[in-house]
Amino acid sequence: MAKRNSQAAKTAARERLRQERERQAKRAKVKRQVIVACSIVGVLAIAGGIGYAVVQGNKPGYWEAAKDDKLVKPANTTGTNGTTVVVGKSSAKKTLVMYEDPRCPVCAQFEQTVGTTVKKDLDAGKFKIQYVGATFLDNGLGGEGSKNALSALGAALNVSPEAFLEYKTAMYSATWHPEESDDKFKDDDYLIKIAQTVPALKDNTKFQNAVKDGTYDKWALEESKVFDKDGVQGTPTLKMDGKTLTGSDGKNAPMTVADFTTAIEAALKA
Repeated sequence: MAKRNSQAAKTAARERLRQERERQAKRAKVKRQVIVACSIVGVLAIAGGIGYAVVQGNKPGYWEAAKDDKLVKPANTTGTNGTTVVVGKSSAKKTLVMYEDPRCPVCAQFEQTVGTTVKKDLDAGKFKIQYVGATFLDNGLGGEGSKNALSALGAALNVSPEAFLEYKTAMYSATWHPEESDDKFKDDDYLIKIAQTVPALKDNTKFQNAVKDGTYDKWALEESKVFDKDGVQGTPTLKMDGKTLTGSDGKNAPMTVADFTTAIEAALKA
């Protein structure tokens, strides 16, 4: 009897041991499945992250995408894609073509030194001005200030030619023009702050919305193509009747009032 009891106890013990082993085996299997599943999720997450980064990297930048925007031409423009910007008296027989990049420090120097004389001659009807905006400094220095400022100039031109000229003068002033390495013109708020000094643009909601919404971003890109197409090597560049106006050095734009007056008078007589 005792032996039978002893055998029954051993059998029961072996059954309990078998059941425990099965439970452990099941727990181990579940654990392996969890580890594998987590590993797969991790790999997928890494792959997804890499994929997302690749997609993001391949996405066009803002200004690259702006090439496909609908073109909105500012008022007071003519020509293909509204890229011909001419200001001044229609009775003026000759046209001074001015190539300028908003970020260009030499353009700022020219405007600060000779700008008043240019405006005086323009108002006197000696010539009209055809403005050609460039954005090559964004490529050379990195950034987007030239393009953004040119777009804002388009918004000013949409208000009036006078607002355009005054805004351009303000941009190039010693007060507002940044160092070329400082891409301040990329900031819409900074451009609007400058515009507050121009009577026609001060608190002008339509102008401000156009700057913030990038209404003339596509136009700015089209405008800068004119500079590229004309093969001009730098800014500022002044031309009349296809000939480049230079200062006393015979190479660069006239950077003093005396040099400008000499060059423009000769060009007007030619």
